Amino acid sequence: MKFRTWKSTVVTSGLLTLPVSSSLVAQAQQAAGNQITYSVSSIGTLGGSFSNGYGGVNDRGWVMGDANLPGDQTEHGFLWRNGVMTDLGTFGGLNSSVSFPVKNERGLIMGTAQTSTFDPLGEFWGAAFFCTSSNCEGWQNLELGFLWKHGVKTALPTLGGNNSFAVGVNNLGQVVGIAETTTTDPSCIPPQVLDYEAVIWGPKPGQLRQLPVFPGDSIAAALAINDSGQVVGTSGICAVPTSTAPGVHAVLWQHGSVTDLGGFGGLMNNAGLAINNAGQVAGVSGLPGDAATHAFFWQNGVMTDIGTLPGDVFSQANDVNNKGQVVGVSCDVNFNCRAFFWENGVMTDLNAFVAHGSSLYLTFGGGINDYGEIAGSAFDLNTGEGPAFLAVPVAGAYRETGRSAVPRVNLPESIRETLRHRVRSIH
Repeated sequence: MKFRTWKSTVVTSGLLTLPVSSSLVAQAQQAAGNQITYSVSSIGTLGGSFSNGYGGVNDRGWVMGDANLPGDQTEHGFLWRNGVMTDLGTFGGLNSSVSFPVKNERGLIMGTAQTSTFDPLGEFWGAAFFCTSSNCEGWQNLELGFLWKHGVKTALPTLGGNNSFAVGVNNLGQVVGIAETTTTDPSCIPPQVLDYEAVIWGPKPGQLRQLPVFPGDSIAAALAINDSGQVVGTSGICAVPTSTAPGVHAVLWQHGSVTDLGGFGGLMNNAGLAINNAGQVAGVSGLPGDAATHAFFWQNGVMTDIGTLPGDVFSQANDVNNKGQVVGVSCDVNFNCRAFFWENGVMTDLNAFVAHGSSLYLTFGGGINDYGEIAGSAFDLNTGEGPAFLAVPVAGAYRETGRSAVPRVNLPESIRETLRHRVRSIH
């Protein structure tokens, strides 16, 4: 559903300041074969050196993710709108994050925040909070999924266990994620002790529904939901849920049943990470031997291998909009990563679309909205910092006005460590 006829977001890159009409963008994309130039802007941090646009950008132009606080020892989830970054806070712990694309235009944001309670079982889900090149302080604490609306953050319940996290929300107010049960499972791979399951919270307060695992599996994680209530995620073995490694099957839940989407031959790291309102799915699948993963696009029972950018060995598709456009990340063996854009079978380094004059090298494509706006993470070639970015299509500016060549950048160790952690993580 569209909520705007005139796109009023204003983004600056150098001296360029342009309001963008969605109709003009569409015309320019059609004329240029979708090879349109983007104006790219850093959206700042919460006082630290790094921020991440993991939560993508919704059709209202809101950008979400997490950002380091001063000192780069903790991170908080944020909402950026109209040029202002708002700290979403925690539940008394040190860290929080909006770690997956937010697909809601009605003012709802989902995420995960730590409490002040030390994890009594030593499972340490908080180790997924990663500040610069190491785990953030407070990683030992419990965490709970949350739903934010109009400045109020509500904790989402577990299935009796200690932890939960929320990673998707649709326009009906349904939130998806995982929640721990009370079942101690001796087959769990340490440090995980309890089973956890895929769940849907809402849309009414207090509602909680558990989704089935794929037959033969012990755990599942719901990672995205569309406005028809279709859910995608992963199902597999009991292991630390802050990685795609437990994912034996990338799955789709609909009409009360669970379906295996297929894969590329790996026995782990299989997950559907995003789904649009047409039922198209983007995600990641392990290759034979499980030494690498490739991004995928799934439609009507067919899984397409998106591959990698030239010279890379890993890729992951993080989001797909209602036009079937996909964004994600592609990395070489040392985790020098680049954001990619994929459409109609063509995968392109997103940096090739960036207008001349930008100092930002785009390392991670986090999310894309229906206007073609993209949010993610970048490396600033001038300052050495790693800010979240927002890229907005520039009406009438074609690819010829973008960067003519995009040499690979050897990223600093701190940036590569963050990307290594994220590409191997679902949280």
